[in-house]
Amino acid sequence: MINKVGQIMLYVNNQDEAVTFWTEKVGFVVKAEEDNGQGMRWIEVAPKDAETSIILHNKEFVAKMSAGVNLGTPSLMFFTDRFDDLYTDLSNKKIKVGEIVNMPAGRVFNFADDEDNYFAVMEKK
Repeated sequence: MINKVGQIMLYVNNQDEAVTFWTEKVGFVVKAEEDNGQGMRWIEVAPKDAETSIILHNKEFVAKMSAGVNLGTPSLMFFTDRFDDLYTDLSNKKIKVGEIVNMPAGRVFNFADDEDNYFAVMEKK
């Protein structure tokens, strides 16, 4: 039986720029980096003590090796208990952030990485 989400695959055009975005702008850390020597490189990033991580894959390589894989951005919803601080921090770092929206489950906003992939953040009530 499945008991947790372990990793989320994110297919990007430029892995190095994606690592810079997630680590320097969002504050994640690199948990692991692997390269099989045959063009397959993946980098695992996550919040420092998180159980779930994001694996950054090279979109072009995956398209060649795994025809039919949906390479679009997955819908990711991050949770935070420091909602206003995070919104201000991302905005101050010149990251594209959307308006704060009040939802029944809590406040939400979106932000985009350097490739215009959008992610959501929710303040859980």
